[in-house]
Amino acid sequence: MTDQIPVRIIETVDPGRPIRLTPAQLGGPIHTRTFTGLFRNLRLLGAGALFVLFFGTAWLDWNGRQAVLWDLGRRQFHVFGATFWPQDFILLSALLIIAAFGLFFVTVLAGRVWCGYACPQSTWTWVFMWAEKVTEGDRLQRIKLDAAPWTLHKLLRRGAKHALWLAVSLATALAFVGYFTPIRELVRELFTLQLGLQTGFWLFFFTAATYVNAGWLREQVCLHMCPYSRFQSVMFDADTLVVSYDAARGESRGPRRRDSDPRAQGLGDCIDCTMCVQVCPTGIDIRDGLQLDCISCGACVDACDSVMDRMGYARGLVRYTSERTLQGGRTRLLRPRLVGYAAMLALMVGTFAWALQARPLVSLDVTRDRTLFRENSAGQIENMYSLKVINKTQQPREYRLALTDGPFELHGPSRLALAPGEIADVPLSVALVDEGAPASRRDLGFVVSDRADPASRVVTASTFVAPATR
Repeated sequence: MTDQIPVRIIETVDPGRPIRLTPAQLGGPIHTRTFTGLFRNLRLLGAGALFVLFFGTAWLDWNGRQAVLWDLGRRQFHVFGATFWPQDFILLSALLIIAAFGLFFVTVLAGRVWCGYACPQSTWTWVFMWAEKVTEGDRLQRIKLDAAPWTLHKLLRRGAKHALWLAVSLATALAFVGYFTPIRELVRELFTLQLGLQTGFWLFFFTAATYVNAGWLREQVCLHMCPYSRFQSVMFDADTLVVSYDAARGESRGPRRRDSDPRAQGLGDCIDCTMCVQVCPTGIDIRDGLQLDCISCGACVDACDSVMDRMGYARGLVRYTSERTLQGGRTRLLRPRLVGYAAMLALMVGTFAWALQARPLVSLDVTRDRTLFRENSAGQIENMYSLKVINKTQQPREYRLALTDGPFELHGPSRLALAPGEIADVPLSVALVDEGAPASRRDLGFVVSDRADPASRVVTASTFVAPATR
């Protein structure tokens, strides 16, 4: 009924049941079989959404500029209507922590579904495997092509495959670099051969990285380079939903006629067709139990369900289930670890949203001149300061400069008009006006506030130095 996987026989105690090595164990290239099913459709939906988000967002405009752009030269990160500065990078750290906890929550709930459905490495690998199918044919044709001697026919097919791989890799590199360099300028420079050395290097680097990772390394990235596969076992518990083979129902496995009674032959529902192995992108046999190599993509579930349908058996011989269910229990979705991760995730998301909303849209840095002090024409002690004011909004703003309460007087501009994203360096001096004040080092604060929105204000502390005696 199906073609069989390459087999290497090893002598065993029971010669009637030799060990069949999987493609991963054989060490050669893994050629997956084409299949259809619910989980494949879900994976295509997730991959499509990721591709639209990745490739499409770079081409969106917002108020006359690229909507999402990390402008390294100006140290600005534009995300639609918001502009972030290096001072806001704590928010990026918080976002990464939230993403980590989200990954922990998903892992405890349903294993490595991130790897199988949304991970860029898996998604791009599926695209490269599609390119293989288009240019070299389905699984058996690719196996035969691998074994065939080099001819013009083989050279043309291989050349077409690698040309598609390189095209996808270049498009990926263009989109990625386009988030750091305006993508329209980048594409124009590429096709007019006017790329700068630095931009050209990064385009080459990310093209090569995509080509090697998705075309040649593939599952090796998941198995040996990604740390996620190493700590996933710590996250799993008896109620985690993972792709599993129901051995109690499937064993003993073996071929049979469709209209035969497997129980009369002492057989389970598994007909040993190896379809679950042939569709696996990491080349494992899910019937050997949960393995480090499994990325929970559900390909074996779709393949096995299609075989069960043809045989007239119930679906679910291979399915998403928990260890507790396989042992006859009932999966508990609400359990302390999962609830704890959910609560922490909700708290962090709420805190991040508040911090994002409350972040000041004006920045003020104060540097005191290294000269200790001086006496002005009025006989007052003065200190010199340099203020750096940044308009972090995308609209022109007028700001008011002032001091916090204290025996001081500001000598310099009190109002400042800045264009969107403009940085202004403002030199000014502060005089000590209270003759009765103790002559010593004192604290003071500079205030910058938005004239249109007085609630939007920033206070930066500094010091004032006066002579020890006067």
